[in-house]
Amino acid sequence: MEVRGGRTDSAVLVPLYRDPAGDLHAVFTKRREDLRRHAGEISFPGGRRDGDETLIETALREAHEEVGLAPDDVEIVGALAPVGTFVTGFRIYPFVGVIDHGFEWIVQEAEVAQVLELRLEDLLAGHSVKRLIRRGIAFRTDVYEVGGHTVWGATARILGDLLARTTGAPPPQPLG
Repeated sequence: MEVRGGRTDSAVLVPLYRDPAGDLHAVFTKRREDLRRHAGEISFPGGRRDGDETLIETALREAHEEVGLAPDDVEIVGALAPVGTFVTGFRIYPFVGVIDHGFEWIVQEAEVAQVLELRLEDLLAGHSVKRLIRRGIAFRTDVYEVGGHTVWGATARILGDLLARTTGAPPPQPLG
């Protein structure tokens, strides 16, 4: 599958769990505001591939480093369509993993400001298409707004694919 906009391989983990009421939640990180890349953005735990590790190993390693989620605590159940970032040039491979409800996060404070656990139903209800301006460039994009948090960009494209597969929502529209 061709990935538009990326040249450096990276991977993210899309951690999911069901709460006691049966609602499905996704786990995100809010990145620190003082980072060089993707400052303050909401993303799934993940990062650049190191050496000859597999992309699944990359996603699991990064989730462990960023939020303390050990690989043994994750059951990988599938993968979503890869996406590219246009400004920073990453090719992102998302892997869906099921985790237990109530995990106690160990946040890597150098990179992560906060862990967000958001219900998929709330994310779906908070969907809209907005005009954003980043680095002086205006564009229309899917956004998901929940509790004062806005998911956009590559993470929104990954989330749109996840929601289409889990809730029957319309699939995300390609940029262009």
